[in-house]
Amino acid sequence: MSLPELQVTVSNLGTSAVLTLDGHLNALTVGVLESSLDAVLATDVQRVVLECSALSFTSSAGLRVFLATVKRMKSRGGTCAFASLTPTVRDVFEMAGFLETMEVHASCESALNA
Repeated sequence: MSLPELQVTVSNLGTSAVLTLDGHLNALTVGVLESSLDAVLATDVQRVVLECSALSFTSSAGLRVFLATVKRMKSRGGTCAFASLTPTVRDVFEMAGFLETMEVHASCESALNA
């Protein structure tokens, strides 16, 4: 049995960065996302979009990183948004109350243009 993996692809678009998440986000894979976010947040990026159309699952470890990223961006005058949530991830966001407190968009394009 192979362990679930997470791949993060970063696209820099001026003062925005899109991180495309592909795979399974949990305590074993969250370090991949944290490393990518640390690299992005070391720049002067003002908007981070987490594109989740290929994210099959997130655990509470992933939610913790999402919340920390929103707070980090807010503290520096920036924003963080989530785009294209899969039904499974949307359910987790709903249970955690993130749909009411986080900026969630139907597509990456709408998240970038918001």
